[in-house]
Amino acid sequence: MKIYLVGGAVRDERLGLPVSDRDWCVVGATPDALLALGYKPVGKDFPVFLHPESGEEYALARTERKTGTGYHGFRFDADPGVSIEDDLRRRDLTINAMAVGEDGALIDPFGGAADLDARILRHVSEAFIEDPVRILRVAKFAARFARLGFTIADDTLDLMSKMVDNGEVDALVADRVWKETEAALTAENPQVFFDTLRRCGALARLYPEIDNLFGVPQPEKWHPEIDCGIHSMMVLEQAAKLSPEGDIRFAALVHDLGKATTDKKLLPAHHGHEQRSIKLVKKMAQRLPIPNAFRDLALLVAEFHGHCHQAFELKASTVLRLLRKNDAFRRPERFEKFLVTCEADARGRSGFEDREYPQADYLRGALRCLSGISARDFTQDDLNGAEIGAAIDKARLAALEKYKSTNQAPK
Repeated sequence: MKIYLVGGAVRDERLGLPVSDRDWCVVGATPDALLALGYKPVGKDFPVFLHPESGEEYALARTERKTGTGYHGFRFDADPGVSIEDDLRRRDLTINAMAVGEDGALIDPFGGAADLDARILRHVSEAFIEDPVRILRVAKFAARFARLGFTIADDTLDLMSKMVDNGEVDALVADRVWKETEAALTAENPQVFFDTLRRCGALARLYPEIDNLFGVPQPEKWHPEIDCGIHSMMVLEQAAKLSPEGDIRFAALVHDLGKATTDKKLLPAHHGHEQRSIKLVKKMAQRLPIPNAFRDLALLVAEFHGHCHQAFELKASTVLRLLRKNDAFRRPERFEKFLVTCEADARGRSGFEDREYPQADYLRGALRCLSGISARDFTQDDLNGAEIGAAIDKARLAALEKYKSTNQAPK
C-alpha cells in the first residue's frame, strides 16, 4: 500500500498559498484493508475513507468510465492494481493532477508543474468533456487565480464550448450549479467566473437572466461603459473590493436584471426596470437553491438602489419608508449590506471606480438619528397600539426633517 498527497494541496503548496484541506490517494489497497486499519468509510459512489486520527480524506486510487449523461454517469474502478498515474489521469486540470509520494517526490505525468509556472489552466485529457461540472470548476479556478495571472488554455476553452454545444452542460443539476457559483462569489475576482461561462456559452444556459444583459445599452451620461452586462460585471468587481460577503456580491450581480427586458423602443432608458428585476431575481431563486439571505438582500437592492443613489434628494417620509422596507431598525446589519451594495453599483461604472459615495453615510446617519425613538417614549401617554405607532412615525419624521436640514449633499 502506498499513500500520496494529491490535488489542491499539492497545487497550493507549490504556489505558496495556505493549504486548508489535504486529500490523499491510496494505491494498492482494498476497502477491507483500510477498514482493518481503523479508517471510516464515507463514500457512497466510490471508496473514500476518513483517517482514524487526522480525519482527513483518503480515497482509493480509481479510474472511471463514462456510462451516461451528466456528472453522475460514470462507472468507477478502484481495483488495487490502479496506479497513481491512472488516478491522476481522470482529474480535470493538469495543475490538479499532481501527487507527492511518501518520499517527497513529485509525480507529475501531465505537466502540472510547468502549467503552474506558466499560469495556465489546461485540461488533462479529452476525457475532460465527459463531466459538465468541469465547466464550472474551470470558471471557479479562473476567478480564484486571476490575481496570480492565470488564464485558460485555448484548447481547454474550446472543449468547454463543445460541452455546451453538445448539451452536456444541460445535465448539470441546480444544486451543483449554485454550489460552484457560491464558491466563486467568494473569490477575489468573482466577475471572472461569469465572464468565463459567457466565453464558452454556458452563461446563457445556466444564467440566462445575466447573459441577456450583454448588448443592452443604457444612457452614456450615467453609464460611460454603456453595456448593461459590462456594468453588472463592474459592479460585481467593486462589490468584491468592498466586501468579502457572498450575499453582497450576489445582490450586486443581479440588481439590474430587469434592464434585459426593457422594451427596445424605450432604449437606452430603463424606466421601471426595478420591478422587472425583482421578478427575475425571484425566478432565479425558484430555479436554484439560492439562500434566503442572498435572495432577500438582492430583492431590496433591486428595488431600492435608485433611492439610495438619490438619498440627498429624498423627502423625510421617503427616507423613513426606505428604512422600513429594509427593516433597518431591527436588522441594521442587513441595511449596512444594502448600502455597501449600492455603493458598488455607483462605483461600477467607467470612470467612477474611485468616486466617494456620501449617500451611504447620509443614510447611516439617518438611521442613527432615529435610534433613540421607540415605543417606550409614548407608553406613558395612555395611547393604544395604533396611536403609539402614529406617534413614533411623527417623531421620526420630525427627527429626519431636522437631520436633512443640517446634512446637505456635498458640492
